[in-house]
Amino acid sequence: MIALTIAQIAHAVSGETHLADGDTPDTLIEGAVDTDSRLIGPGGVFVAKPGEETDGHLFVDAAVGNGAALAIVERRVEAGVSQIVVPDVVAALADLALEVVARVRDAGALRVVGITGSNGKTTTKNLLARILEGEGETVSPKASFNNEVGAPLTMLRVTETTKFLVSEFGASAPGEIARLAGLVDPDVGVVLMVGMAHAGGFGGIEATFHAKSELVRALSAGGVAVLNADDARVAAMAPIAAEQGASVRWFGRGAAAADVRADDVVVTASGTTFTVTADGASLPVRLRVLGEHHVMNALAALAAATTLGVSLTDAVTRLETLEIAERWRMQPLGSDRVRIINDAYNASPDSMSAALRTLAQITAPGERTVVVLGAMSELGEYAEEEHDRIGLLAVRLGIQRIVIVGDAARRMYLEAVAQGSWDNEAVFFSTADEAFAYLQGELRDGDRVLVKSSNSAGLRFLGDRLGESFS
Repeated sequence: MIALTIAQIAHAVSGETHLADGDTPDTLIEGAVDTDSRLIGPGGVFVAKPGEETDGHLFVDAAVGNGAALAIVERRVEAGVSQIVVPDVVAALADLALEVVARVRDAGALRVVGITGSNGKTTTKNLLARILEGEGETVSPKASFNNEVGAPLTMLRVTETTKFLVSEFGASAPGEIARLAGLVDPDVGVVLMVGMAHAGGFGGIEATFHAKSELVRALSAGGVAVLNADDARVAAMAPIAAEQGASVRWFGRGAAAADVRADDVVVTASGTTFTVTADGASLPVRLRVLGEHHVMNALAALAAATTLGVSLTDAVTRLETLEIAERWRMQPLGSDRVRIINDAYNASPDSMSAALRTLAQITAPGERTVVVLGAMSELGEYAEEEHDRIGLLAVRLGIQRIVIVGDAARRMYLEAVAQGSWDNEAVFFSTADEAFAYLQGELRDGDRVLVKSSNSAGLRFLGDRLGESFS
């Protein structure tokens, strides 16, 4: 975090100050901010966030032991550190991020990019950050820091020398993206797609559209909305951008008029090649991140980067250096003998379908396709229908072994059996341990295995175990 006095921090968060011995209102604080006491370093600010299973106030002493110089709390605790008491530490975190980003903007040439969409946010964020890092100091989220806590923590990492801030905005309810984007007023807003992810929380696909469009509404006059020309709902956000006085830069594969588009897409087990055309120039691209669906994420990153003044040649060169999007996201494990693709960090109907199609595309003749699938969360009333659809798709793609794990995913198994997987092509296990024992005996040379589920299903750890077992 940039250097601020205790008084300045207290004013930003509208808190009540309680000074420790040796501190004054003018004591300077310039360490990192975190809600995890284990990650606090010398001079840091510990935000004591209450949680579902524990309470950050219980860890103030631990944070002090790790060097915390200040704690933001909802109630004063007995600890040898200055404290700022606020009604809501999560709201205070946002207020502090708003203050810090505003000060950095006023002092320099910080450019802010916001990214949202039902799928692909983290991959696009990592692709764009890799490109922008070659231009100057770039701050982007760790993992999927895209919620009311993670997004402000990312924003608080900016300094006076930061050139680019890439913010990822997720949401499970209307209004969340508006609040987060309002902290930074993005110069560029990227909307990837409007799909079924979190549709249960939003109340349907149209409500999801309105929630994702909040990023476009947050753009200031002169901003740029980077929109997916192939997604009708995203394309419908163009008039919203115009209302804001923002321009639109299109990316896509199907629309010939897209400002940044891909042609000649070829998918292999080592990545995807395509030709990108932008602003009259065309270049070959070798994207090492597995999956044809990541071509759209790459186009979004290239569109945002070139909007910010990066040359297409430099952007492509840097893009090609990224090998995986993130741990547990289309992550290759195992060996040439048995290849495991661990994509179980998150799942929605769209990303599940894309991963299944990728497996079918990259499996060569003589190799066997195996899927290990768990539940897709946050679908609400659409859960049964969407799980049925994935079971059907797995059969229609000719997946040779369908392993369904967890009671919440059982509908996929039942649908696969109903669609013709009668001869043990589809099997069901209640637990990951049972599935692991089965797969250890079932997998053989030439198998290509996809592990895919929502985070809550925990299959990412099963994917790790399989990767280690067959390495």
